[in-house]
Amino acid sequence: MSESEATAAQRNQADITGYDDPNAPWNQEWDQGDAYGNDDVIKEFRENSGVVGGAYAGAELILLTTTGAKSGKRHTTPLGPAYRGDIMYVSSFMEDKNPAWWHNIKANPQVTVELRGKTYQATGKVLEGADYDEFAAWVLVNNPLLADFQSKIDRPMPLVVLTLDSES
Repeated sequence: MSESEATAAQRNQADITGYDDPNAPWNQEWDQGDAYGNDDVIKEFRENSGVVGGAYAGAELILLTTTGAKSGKRHTTPLGPAYRGDIMYVSSFMEDKNPAWWHNIKANPQVTVELRGKTYQATGKVLEGADYDEFAAWVLVNNPLLADFQSKIDRPMPLVVLTLDSES
């Protein structure tokens, strides 16, 4: 993805004023039919080549499929990617703990990413140590939503870099 495409994707979320914004997708109520309310979003994403409506309308989404660290089962989660130049990264607005997909990637970095109607085999890298420190410092300056979120929690926000390996 080019830097201009990444910038355009981030602009779609520019109307969200902060982590606590009631219009932000992560602050919306959903029907709890599945564990995280994602089944309908995943279905709509796949039926419309990555375009969804509702709270996520206009935002770029990916579907991240990981292998459960304990169960070995495949799990798919819709996420809003962010970009540092051509580097795609994801985080989470879960306040109390790191999300399951973060733990899954830590145990098995081979993932599948669905993006704009295409499916890619990919590698996830959970950032830690000096890599985390450098990247997080950049995120705090350049991603106001994650900076706002980080200011409200007592642990480091999760950061994972996704590298698309090949289209499948």
